[in-house]
Amino acid sequence: MTVLDGARERWVRTGGVELCVAELGDERQPTIVLVHGYPDSKEVWSEVAGRLADRFHVVLYDVRGHGRSTAPSPLRGGFTLEKLTDDFLAVADAVSPDRPVHLVGHDWGSVQSWEFVTVDRTEGRIASFTSMSGPSLDHFGHWINKRLRRPTPRRVGQLLGQGAKSWYVYLLHTPVLPELAWRGPLGKRWPRILERVEQVPGGDYPTPSLPSDAAHGAWLYRDNVRPRLRRPREDAYAHAPVQLVTPLGDAFLSERLYDGLEQWAPRLTRRTLPAKHWVPRTRPDRLADWITEFVISTEDGRPGTAPGGRHADRFGGQLVLVTGAGNGIGRATAFAFAEAGARVVAVDRDAEAAARTAELSRLIGAPDAWAETVDVSHEQAMEKLAAKVAAEYGVVDVLVNNAGIGLSGSFLDTTAEDWRKVLDVNLWGVIHGCRLFGRQMAERGQGGHIVNTASAAAFQPSRVLPAYSTSKAAVLMLSECLRAELAGQGIGVTAICPGIVNTGITSTARFAGVDAEEEERRQRRSARLYGMRNYPPEKVADAVLEAVVHNRAVVPVTPEARGVHLMSRYTPGVLRRLARVKPPL
Repeated sequence: MTVLDGARERWVRTGGVELCVAELGDERQPTIVLVHGYPDSKEVWSEVAGRLADRFHVVLYDVRGHGRSTAPSPLRGGFTLEKLTDDFLAVADAVSPDRPVHLVGHDWGSVQSWEFVTVDRTEGRIASFTSMSGPSLDHFGHWINKRLRRPTPRRVGQLLGQGAKSWYVYLLHTPVLPELAWRGPLGKRWPRILERVEQVPGGDYPTPSLPSDAAHGAWLYRDNVRPRLRRPREDAYAHAPVQLVTPLGDAFLSERLYDGLEQWAPRLTRRTLPAKHWVPRTRPDRLADWITEFVISTEDGRPGTAPGGRHADRFGGQLVLVTGAGNGIGRATAFAFAEAGARVVAVDRDAEAAARTAELSRLIGAPDAWAETVDVSHEQAMEKLAAKVAAEYGVVDVLVNNAGIGLSGSFLDTTAEDWRKVLDVNLWGVIHGCRLFGRQMAERGQGGHIVNTASAAAFQPSRVLPAYSTSKAAVLMLSECLRAELAGQGIGVTAICPGIVNTGITSTARFAGVDAEEEERRQRRSARLYGMRNYPPEKVADAVLEAVVHNRAVVPVTPEARGVHLMSRYTPGVLRRLARVKPPL
């Protein structure tokens, strides 16, 4: 049984065709119309529709010539944007005659929806538009013309890059060949191609009508692409709020294609998603959340309420888990992601501190935040946490393994138990996080990012930090190894290496080989020195977000960390000699 099996079905006659329309949810609620792309049918939306139906009246229809809708005769000239607009208006009038609808389009569903939201005859019928993986052909035409009229090396590169991504468009303009391919070997292999290349799970999609859908849909390109790109409309302005969702791993569309879109859609909200092209199938949870937020904000008269913090377009709505989030760098990192609109899971062994971080994250801007209490060194506890997070919150998009403890003292004064404690938290805690949450990211198949907090001590030998430095050097190497292994799955891995940062780790650090009174004295002295340095953890948090955005491998933070990192590469002998100097106690 599919999600659409329980849908109410009706037929809408328009322009010589009959459109198959499915409805879910309460008709008294705001109506959301989902428009599918190529070579899809309405079932591509089944997972998204099911999530939206609890709160909205959800409408899906098979575009003419697709699914159970009939095809125009003749095919040539039967798929123009003008006729597709007629179809949309017929559906909207049938399902929501007295109230504007919220429009959502993917791929060619988005391409035609841009037409709907920019022509005069639909004004007042569309309350909002969410676009994904499909540009306006008019905007695309102006984008091309601008780069041809005023070429620069950068613009020419963008033009050539998008031209390479659009290879399939040229093939679809060839006569007969696309139809033969789709009705033959390509149609049979397409589900497997989607599964392997796009990580699209199986289920009720694609439907058995795929070969004829794809053959008919070739006329979407033939009837529209060249005429519009040659003579794009000058008045293609959106008359409703627009939410743009850009999959960062889209193999067919460049991010740069949407540069300057604010000119055409003044009420624009941007979102980005670390995913590939077929997001309605691979990330229905995220899309449903964003669509829900956008529709509700529009209904309340406040469209465009996406988070306004730095990198909000990149992290808005993503799920971020931070260990050691009760204070210091961990708490600052949780807050930075919260300001960017991410959903935050604050993990700490101190339940009260974790709860406080989650509470403040919600106040700062996180759509939601949760507190979890766990000792990261405990394997079974971490396994339970990973299972709970996946079941209740979803697969983590960004993991920040930040929990750590400090230990100072000579090697000969450091006991085996001291070593176990440091390695259990600083190294094994990171291993557990990477193994459990990294596996979930890999199995989802839509990428992600892992950030491991190492230290400048990872590449700076020290006679008084043998255990701590060793644990952090291991984290650095682990991160490098994971980065190599997971790169092919779109999962980035970063080692953040802070220097002297004003956090609470100094007041709780252990000092091997001294009594309790002396240890307390050294803790106070270390805390005072770090306080005098006063490098704020918020700067480390900013570096974490930048590292994820730019997929950086190793990021030294603080001037001394950057200096030591350079010395480790170019003058390692100097560092070794400096390591012999005994610091004042």
